[in-house]
Amino acid sequence: MTIEFSKALTATPTPIPGVVLYDLPVHGDNRGWFKENWQREKMVALGLPDFAPVQNNISFNELAGTTRGIHAEPWDKFISVATGKIFGAWVDLREGESFGAVFTAELDPSQAIFIPRGVGNAFQTLEDNTAYTYLVNDHWSADAQGRYTFLNLADETAAIAWPIPLAAAELSDKDRAHPRLADVAPMPGKKTLVLGADGQLGKALRAAYDGDAGVEFASRAEFDLTAEDSYAGRNWKNYSTIINAAAYTAVDTAETDEGRRAAWAINVTAVARLAQVAAAHGITLVHVSSDYVFDGTAPVHGEDEAPAPLGVYGQAKAAGDAVVSVVPRHYIVRTSWVIGEGSNFVRTMASLAGRGIAPAVVNDQIGRLSFTEDIAAGIKHLLESGAEYGVYNLSNDGDPQSWADIAADVYELSGADRSAVSGVSTAEYFAGKSAAPRPLNSVLDLAKIKATGFAPAAGSARLAGYLAQRD
Repeated sequence: MTIEFSKALTATPTPIPGVVLYDLPVHGDNRGWFKENWQREKMVALGLPDFAPVQNNISFNELAGTTRGIHAEPWDKFISVATGKIFGAWVDLREGESFGAVFTAELDPSQAIFIPRGVGNAFQTLEDNTAYTYLVNDHWSADAQGRYTFLNLADETAAIAWPIPLAAAELSDKDRAHPRLADVAPMPGKKTLVLGADGQLGKALRAAYDGDAGVEFASRAEFDLTAEDSYAGRNWKNYSTIINAAAYTAVDTAETDEGRRAAWAINVTAVARLAQVAAAHGITLVHVSSDYVFDGTAPVHGEDEAPAPLGVYGQAKAAGDAVVSVVPRHYIVRTSWVIGEGSNFVRTMASLAGRGIAPAVVNDQIGRLSFTEDIAAGIKHLLESGAEYGVYNLSNDGDPQSWADIAADVYELSGADRSAVSGVSTAEYFAGKSAAPRPLNSVLDLAKIKATGFAPAAGSARLAGYLAQRD
C-alpha cells in the first residue's frame, strides 16, 4: 500500500448532510509513518463538530473482500483506517429530505470521515489485514441495538458499486437479511424538549414550532422541575436541545421567606439539574434570563456586563445564568418586560382603559417590551442558524420608554385618552408597600443578536397588533 505523505489537513463536504471527508497529514520515514488521527483543536477549527467521543472501537479484517454494514447507529462516529485500505459506503437513513442519499469513497490511513447519528456505515476491505477504527460519542450497550437502523448491502435503490461483488465477498448472514430501502423505518432525529410549555413563553414556543414533530412540549404537570423523577425518568440520549421556558417570576413574593425558597428551587436548583443533564449528554440548553440581573445603573446593558441584582428574584436569575454558562452548548437569552398570552401589564392597562380608570404609573423605570412571539422566534433563530453559543439580549426594538409611556400608548390604542395616565416615581408608587427593588434602567443592547441575522420587531408595532388581537 502506498500512502500519500504530508497532505494538508482539509475537509470536503459530501452529498450527505453532515458527512464530511477529511484528508489527514501522515508523516513517514524509513521506520514507517505517524499521523494525528484525531486532534480536537485543529479539527474543530476546521468545522468538525465537537462531538465528544467516549469510546474507541477497532474492526480487524484478515482478508480482502470482507464486507460489513449497512448499520446506522444512534451516535456520531469519526472513522478512519489504521492499516490497509477500504471501500466505504454511507447511506443517509435519517428522517428528512436526504433519506437514501449515498456517498462512497476509498479510504487509506491518510483519510477519515465523520458520520452523524443515523447515517448508515458500511465498508469492504480492499487489502488483507485491514483495521477500521471508530471514535463514537456514546457507550455501546446491548439495549442500544434496538435503536439501530439497517439497510441491505445489495439494495437496488442505493445501487452501491461494490469493487468485489457481494456474491464473492465475505459477509454475515445478518447483513444479507437486512431490509431494502423501501422497507426501512427512518431513524428519527433527536428531539427538542420545551419545559414550561403552558406559560406565556411556552405558549409562544408552541406556536413557533407548530407542526414540528421533533419538538416535545412539557407543562409543569408533565415535567416538574423540582421533582427528581422528572430527570431520572427520561432517556436523554434522544434529545438534542432543552428550552427552559419555566421560571419563578413573582418578583415581590420572592422577597418573602416562602417565595425566596421557591425562587431558588426553580430558578437555580432546577436549572443546575438541567445543566448537569445537558453537559452529560451533549445537549444544547436554552435558558431565559432577565434584566433583573442588573442594578439598572448602566444606560444600556450589554451581554458582557457583570450581574449586580438588587432583589431575590434577580439574584436567583443571576445564579441560574452562572450555572448555565458552564454548559458547553448553551444559549442564555436575556429579556425584559415580557408580554404574552396571559396576565400582564398591557392587559391590565387595557382593562383599566376600558373601565375609564385613570391610573398613576411608574415613569422612572426605562426599558423595552419583549413580546413572547419575538422571544420564541429569536430562540428558534439561534438554534437553527447555529449561532455561537453564549449570552444574547433579546427584547423588542425601538426607542426605550417608561412604564407610564407604554400605559399611555395602550390607552390611546384602546380608544381612551392617553392623558388619563399620570406619571409617578418608583419610590412614590411603592411607598408603604412591601415590594422588591427594581432596576430603573432595563434597556438591553440588541447589537449581538442582530449580528446573527435576527431583527427584533419594533415594540410599537407589536403593541398595536397585540391589542388589535384582543378586540
